[in-house]
Amino acid sequence: MKKLKNKVFYTIFGILTISLLSFIVVFNVQNYLEEKKNVERILNMSFDSKRNGDVAPPHINNELKEEPKFHDEHKDIFNENIRFMDATIYTVLLDSSDNIIDIINHSNSDNDDIKEIANNILKNDKKTKYLGSLYFNNYSYSYNKGNSLIIADITNVNEHLLNGLKTSLVIFVIIELVIFVISQKITNWIIKPVNESFNKQKEFIADASHELKTPLSVIVASSEALETNPSEKKWLTNIKNEADRMNNLITDLLELASSENESNLTYMEGNLSKAVELSVLTFEGRAYEKKIQLDYDIEKNIVIKMNENSIRQVVEILLDNAIKHTKEQGMVKVSLKKNNNIELIVSNEGEPIPKGEEEKIFERFYRVDKSRNRKDNRYGLGLAIAKNIVLNHHGIIKAESSNGITSFKVILK
Repeated sequence: MKKLKNKVFYTIFGILTISLLSFIVVFNVQNYLEEKKNVERILNMSFDSKRNGDVAPPHINNELKEEPKFHDEHKDIFNENIRFMDATIYTVLLDSSDNIIDIINHSNSDNDDIKEIANNILKNDKKTKYLGSLYFNNYSYSYNKGNSLIIADITNVNEHLLNGLKTSLVIFVIIELVIFVISQKITNWIIKPVNESFNKQKEFIADASHELKTPLSVIVASSEALETNPSEKKWLTNIKNEADRMNNLITDLLELASSENESNLTYMEGNLSKAVELSVLTFEGRAYEKKIQLDYDIEKNIVIKMNENSIRQVVEILLDNAIKHTKEQGMVKVSLKKNNNIELIVSNEGEPIPKGEEEKIFERFYRVDKSRNRKDNRYGLGLAIAKNIVLNHHGIIKAESSNGITSFKVILK
């Protein structure tokens, strides 16, 4: 059971975690692609602004190696477009030999810093367009050989993406804790009926073993006594009686197993009224012997889809139970009516069901009076069999005691 519980928990936890992780990954990937698109848009706009401004860098003699002059004479060309952008742009004008001749600075940054960045780009990379990793790089650029180098400061983009990633990780950890708790609760909810069934199965095996052990002990003891005293007939009688008890128990166990396996049953349209009446008639003799009045009120021609043998077995189990719990001069009544649903009621005057045990009496091996039930060769399996048959017919069975009357009610659709 522990292994099953762990499997269910890890399955639920894994599915929810993968779902959450997928959502976070998709969110961050989309965020990254959107920012990448924005940076690329900024570089394209800046490049178009530079091209449309048609600022031709003056020719510089390579041999003179003059230091570039930094001034503002080209700024006005870009200002109109730059103000619509979301990042700080630096326009580096180049001569035909890719020497820096001017830097148009649209921020308060030092031109020397921009010049150093531009020289590193011109020296190492010289790609037409480079965006880099927006998580780690602070600059992207667009390069036009012998004309210009557009540098975009993407520090804000970098910070925005990293903050989004950190926030996602914090949210992931918090929600994972919530998922852990939810997974445990869902696992317990799923495992509960399985655990109850498993515990009932263990109880069933223990009860069945106990019931079989008693007659076997008597049979063994009687056999040993018969060996030492063959003339005593009572040992043979004991062996026969206990063998009959074991046979009854095994028969009941087989019937219980059969009732739990719905696939073994075939269902056909049948006359329920007739099936119930035939079952009642077979008990008239037993009721008469115990001086019990057996009355019945059965509505005619109620037809349903059913397994007739199983339905008759239910009626017989309920009648057998009612007669055994009714004292002499008592009354047992059977009623079958059809309203919104079909109701079969078997009631008797006699011993009431202890309060709070109305559901327990349908459990396997449950007996109110164990000593008397053993005397009658009863093992508490009859009502469990009846309940399984009713459930197989998609019905409900319940019991109640009130004012000296105990009633078993079967409701079928």
